[in-house]
Amino acid sequence: MTPIGIVGTGSYVPAEVVSNEEVAAGAGVTADWIEERTGIGRRHRAAPHEATSDLAAEAARRALRQAGVTADRLAFVVVATSTPDHPQPATASIVQHLIGARRAAAFDVNAVCSGFVYGLAVGTQMLRGGTDPAAPYGLVIGADIYSRILDREDRKTAVLFGDGAGAAVLGPVPAGLGVVQTLLQGRGDQHRLIGVAAGGSRRPASAETVAEGGHWFRMDGRAVRGFVHEALPGAVSTLLRRAGVPAREVRHFVPHQANGVMLNQVWPELGLPGATMHLTVDRHANTGAASVAVTLDTVHRRGGLERGDLVLLAGFGGGMNIGAALLRWALDQPAGPLGEPVYRAEDEAADRLASWGLLSGAALR
Repeated sequence: MTPIGIVGTGSYVPAEVVSNEEVAAGAGVTADWIEERTGIGRRHRAAPHEATSDLAAEAARRALRQAGVTADRLAFVVVATSTPDHPQPATASIVQHLIGARRAAAFDVNAVCSGFVYGLAVGTQMLRGGTDPAAPYGLVIGADIYSRILDREDRKTAVLFGDGAGAAVLGPVPAGLGVVQTLLQGRGDQHRLIGVAAGGSRRPASAETVAEGGHWFRMDGRAVRGFVHEALPGAVSTLLRRAGVPAREVRHFVPHQANGVMLNQVWPELGLPGATMHLTVDRHANTGAASVAVTLDTVHRRGGLERGDLVLLAGFGGGMNIGAALLRWALDQPAGPLGEPVYRAEDEAADRLASWGLLSGAALR
């Protein structure tokens, strides 16, 4: 089978920056409280005119430009989201129209914060199974606007989320590179840990569901933390065993950006001694299905990934779901006109991440 890998990345976060001070005021906490428990310093919020498809389409355009691929060469557009534009049609159908991918199939994946990795796994198999020679590429996007479904007085959730989108173009790569192995797992018995109770077929929207806050996102933060510590190390170990790759050979770990302090705590349990864990949660917070893709694009555009490096992606969240993918990186480092990295680091001090080991790891409660 033709090796399939990522041939371009892109991301987009809205222009409005929301500080911890602003979020803290509504949630009844302090800015310091947020940073000590989450590692988050700020997040981005979609403008009133922006829907999930708008964020997704802009991330897609950036990924296509980097890949040098036109939208008419896409076999499919997959959008991973749990905050779609509306219940139907699929947000991917709108994105397909916005970017001009007229020959592409279009569908959504809802695995909540694992969605991008789920979409990557599905898209890889679709391309390996054979495509129209005129459309040998696929597009996988993670996009969410959680600011529209948050109760801003709920400190368990209001402080954690931001809005954004990230995308990857999939396509043929040289032998020995690309997607090595994927792993998708579900724990439906724990589906009540994260969710939006109303608005679906079980509890349709009504004056009663609105009045009781049934359309807000809710999460049992302590139980979710326990799930991650229990399930993530085993998923990583299983993925590497199936791939036949020693853990010491992994060079990069790009996790779902759920909570910086929690990730710092679970990191030693993963047993990846040669890897760097990449985090953008301090600048973007938890962007749901977008977070793995946004972080991957950030690291790539900074020149942090070398061709041939083993990169491990891991998503986890509502469902409860875990998705992991191991890639042998197929792209060269991107460069601007004068050879400088395309991505410029933002104004936060880089050593903030290193300080998290000294911060409180208390569960949100």
